[in-house]
Amino acid sequence: MNKLVLIFRLNIFLIILFMYSNAMSYEEPPFNIVYKTEVYEIRHYLDRLAVQATYNNQDSTFRMLFNYISGENKESEKIKMTTPVTLFKKSSDMVMQFFLPLKFSIKTAPKPTDSKVKLINIEEGYYAVIRYSGRTTDKNFDKHVKILKKNLKEDKIKIIGPSTKAIYNGPFTLPIFRRNEAMFQVDWKNL
Repeated sequence: MNKLVLIFRLNIFLIILFMYSNAMSYEEPPFNIVYKTEVYEIRHYLDRLAVQATYNNQDSTFRMLFNYISGENKESEKIKMTTPVTLFKKSSDMVMQFFLPLKFSIKTAPKPTDSKVKLINIEEGYYAVIRYSGRTTDKNFDKHVKILKKNLKEDKIKIIGPSTKAIYNGPFTLPIFRRNEAMFQVDWKNL
């Protein structure tokens, strides 16, 4: 009987794992890992294209960006969802970004119809990244930002950008299966 329960639980676990592993099927900006510790890694990203909006209310900003990729743009073109969705603070505002698939450039990407939605090119750079699972709460993010900042300071790596929250999974993914990241742009070239 115990063996049957164990097999049943294993089957349920594998089904859930398979159902929620679809985040890995989304395109994400390519990067190279140039340095890795047990806590964090340094990634080199090339230029990448994103669509972004500044917000006070996160839900409406997500909706604006989602509408853009759903065809509410000047070309009425639907764009595949990519990961991650990133959030960071700029002055007193928050910024949310969706990355666009690699097939687009600033010239070929559909132009937004909403004046609050902007196409931007994020320049090449180095980012220190710590990966974590669990809920995407500010508390969980802040905890990992502190860990990352402490380790970068110990390793004498200079932070040159704001902390960024990267979310890879939808809200219905079980927290233990979620991929979240906290990152900082860093001055890696001068090491």
